[in-house]
Amino acid sequence: MGGLRFAFYGRVSTEDHQDPATSRAWQLLGAQALASGHGRIVAEYFDVGRSRTVPWARRPEAAALLAAMAAPDRDFDAVIVGSSERAFYGNQFAAMAPLFDHYGVEVWVPELGGAIDPQIAGQEELMILLGILSKREIARARIRVRSAMTVQTRDQGRYLGGRPPYGYRLADAGPHPNRTFARRGVRIQRLDIDPECGTVVSWIFAQRLAGHSVAHITRALNDAGIPSPSAADPGRNPRPTSRRWVLTTVRSILANPRYTGHQVWNRQRTDHDLIDPANTSLGHRDVMRWNAPTDWIISTTPAHPALVSEADFVTVQHTRAARQTAPGRTYTLAGLLRCAMCGRRMESHWTHRPAYRCRHGHSSATPPLPHRTPNAYVREDHVMPHLPALIIRLTHHTTELNISAAPPSPANAVEHLRTESIAVIFDPTTRTLTADTPRGERITIG
Repeated sequence: MGGLRFAFYGRVSTEDHQDPATSRAWQLLGAQALASGHGRIVAEYFDVGRSRTVPWARRPEAAALLAAMAAPDRDFDAVIVGSSERAFYGNQFAAMAPLFDHYGVEVWVPELGGAIDPQIAGQEELMILLGILSKREIARARIRVRSAMTVQTRDQGRYLGGRPPYGYRLADAGPHPNRTFARRGVRIQRLDIDPECGTVVSWIFAQRLAGHSVAHITRALNDAGIPSPSAADPGRNPRPTSRRWVLTTVRSILANPRYTGHQVWNRQRTDHDLIDPANTSLGHRDVMRWNAPTDWIISTTPAHPALVSEADFVTVQHTRAARQTAPGRTYTLAGLLRCAMCGRRMESHWTHRPAYRCRHGHSSATPPLPHRTPNAYVREDHVMPHLPALIIRLTHHTTELNISAAPPSPANAVEHLRTESIAVIFDPTTRTLTADTPRGERITIG
């Protein structure tokens, strides 16, 4: 059998809303009709679950096709697609046309009824136009979907899918409002209180309203043996590093407005960042980022049972745990010392006398791990006597301190640091103090 040997390429993006087998079949059928009388399809490449916005080099099957195209003993002469809008997006064809030309591979598309010939005026421009139309189709669909989800959340309070928040479970909310879906038996869902986890959420809010810190609440949950969200529902996180409560989990619960009974959407967005600004052909990567509260879409009326009142939720957002400072305990260097190992501000810590420590971002909510970096400690009385010498090195002349010709006292040195907003970096390994200034004057405290 003579004629051209074609490699078919097709693509389907969403398995949830499209049947890959059916999609592949109709694209292949269109490609076979196009190839009829000119040759036969000898190889098939079909990407499933890949968006058209992803460049060919990052689609597994498309990348395999490109690799086969570069092979000197390839078994096909041309590439044929069943739908150019499924194959090319934006300026993808224009970027790849030199590659096809380099390997002497024709590209056949249904819109032209044959091969694309760059020598014929208008054909390459037509492919660019089809790519723009493909891009416009996605933009229009995105606008429609976002508008519909805004209305469904704000006006209808509808549950739009996704994982229910900890403390809730899904309940039936009746037939789907779309009559076509309803005839198929599709039903919508709503959030209902989980009898076990819901009480935990209410308790967390109550503890925060009582003025307890997030670390205190986290520690209490772990001490009581209450399963964390990933432990209570392993499906939420099939590969967790720990089944214990952590600060970020409690903090996210306290910041979730859905516990007020209102449906909330658009708390997060997907940004498309360039993988390499120096090589735009690599395309973009999807990055999830949090939106500002002003961009959230919140239902105008309650959509499900509340676990905390709106007033209490607002109060919690402005609650800060009071520092428990024992009478008579003062910390002269509070806020001035930073850790050289992690850059964090060292916290005041009483060890029979004023002292400072850095736990490098860890907290008392969970026990320390064996491989964790040791905490950094330094006593105040080990630092204060050395500050005058550090200040003298910073100023080079004691008269610049506007105090006296005599060396500054430790109190004067602290006052100078605060006035000039100079932090002191403590290195627990070398036992040195370094001024956070361009010159970075350093002294050893022994």
